[in-house]
Amino acid sequence: MITLHGFAASNYYNLIKHVLLYKQLPFQENLIYGGSDELLAISPAGKVPVITMDDGLHISESSVICDFIEETYPSIPLYPENTGERAVVRQIMKIAELYFELPSRRFIPYVLLGTEVPESTKAEVRQVLHRGISALNRLCKFSPWVAGEQLTMADIYVYYVNTIVSTFGSSQLDWDILAEVPRMKEWNNTMSQSAIAKSIEADRQTNMPEFIQKIKAQAKAAKIK
Repeated sequence: MITLHGFAASNYYNLIKHVLLYKQLPFQENLIYGGSDELLAISPAGKVPVITMDDGLHISESSVICDFIEETYPSIPLYPENTGERAVVRQIMKIAELYFELPSRRFIPYVLLGTEVPESTKAEVRQVLHRGISALNRLCKFSPWVAGEQLTMADIYVYYVNTIVSTFGSSQLDWDILAEVPRMKEWNNTMSQSAIAKSIEADRQTNMPEFIQKIKAQAKAAKIK
């Protein structure tokens, strides 16, 4: 059985959890946070999520895990058969990560610790987001799914990227970022209504208070040092 390591407040953890549930794969969860020796023992960069296979193989980095799961369990496919179409799906995933999620993530420490985001940081983030918006406008179809008629890995990946963009990017910039990509908000709402997404969101809400408490404790310890 697959073991999924991480915590439910993490959007990347939830992304992998959604993939596993969509593919109807049996797995167990192991609650673990960043910065622990236990995590470093299975994740070279000390990041969640990580999956562990029955043979002891540990795999980290979300996009790598997605590809591994697809290649190992192809019976419920999340990539198109055509290699060119598969490449487009991966391209959408990478652009969403680099130019949507990662810049928005820069706001997380400020928000969790209740400090003001510098205007220079906001300007830098806005510039990168504009680049992401432009790229996604060119690539995404939403007809009805991100890459076309078939629900693919890009739908799951972008949906959980958008949780960070909406929660932190939009709130800190007073900007409805998802509305800048035509039909993205409607598609995002459709994704949120699935039974899998609702179950994962419930788990996220349950874990969030513990996660925030842990972040604050780490920040306090860092100040003492």
